[in-house]
Amino acid sequence: MIKVYSEEEILHKMNLTGMIPVFSHGDISVCKSVLDICYESGIRVFEFTNRQSNALDIFSELVEYSDQYKDLVLGVGTIFEPSVASKFINAGARFIISPALIPELADVAFQNKITWIPGCATVSEVYNATKLGAKLIKAFPGNLLGATFVKAVKSVIPEVKIMPTGGVEPTEKNLKTWFDAGVHCVGMGSQLFKKECLDSHEYQNLKNDIISVLTIINSLRN
Repeated sequence: MIKVYSEEEILHKMNLTGMIPVFSHGDISVCKSVLDICYESGIRVFEFTNRQSNALDIFSELVEYSDQYKDLVLGVGTIFEPSVASKFINAGARFIISPALIPELADVAFQNKITWIPGCATVSEVYNATKLGAKLIKAFPGNLLGATFVKAVKSVIPEVKIMPTGGVEPTEKNLKTWFDAGVHCVGMGSQLFKKECLDSHEYQNLKNDIISVLTIINSLRN
């Protein structure tokens, strides 16, 4: 059964942990193991990215598998086309994330009462996204924009919530830079989910890394 949460609840969950896993893999057994250790580590919002040829099939299985985790919210990232967004929404995605600002995705999301998180790289894009109804902005690519971009945007649109993705590192120094700038949360992918750990199924090491990141974020906020 697909779990339904309001946009406010999803954004609250994102802010509560401060870190959203950004993950993709073509092996369902790996995906299930990663989902397990993320949940055990304290993650409650999980982004599966649409980067594999079988991504929709994998995501559909993950939605069903995640039914055991009643308070976990699954969404999909790397979405560009409205038709693709609709397929993932029908499969159970509770939010859609795009690397770009695509108004047509906003229409699909709002028609389905789904949270829409567009990627923005300029103040104009952020402003237009908020006018289209986005409650959270993905600052992408984060490694090029940097925390100074977040500060600049919030200096003129202080109420906007921003999540940088791309280039966010699992270190206290890097995370401090982002959270000092006022981010709502951060998205973390390859910097956290190292290929060698996945290939060797070193899930305990990955779990330790996730817990470390969440601990750092919590300490920075306190």
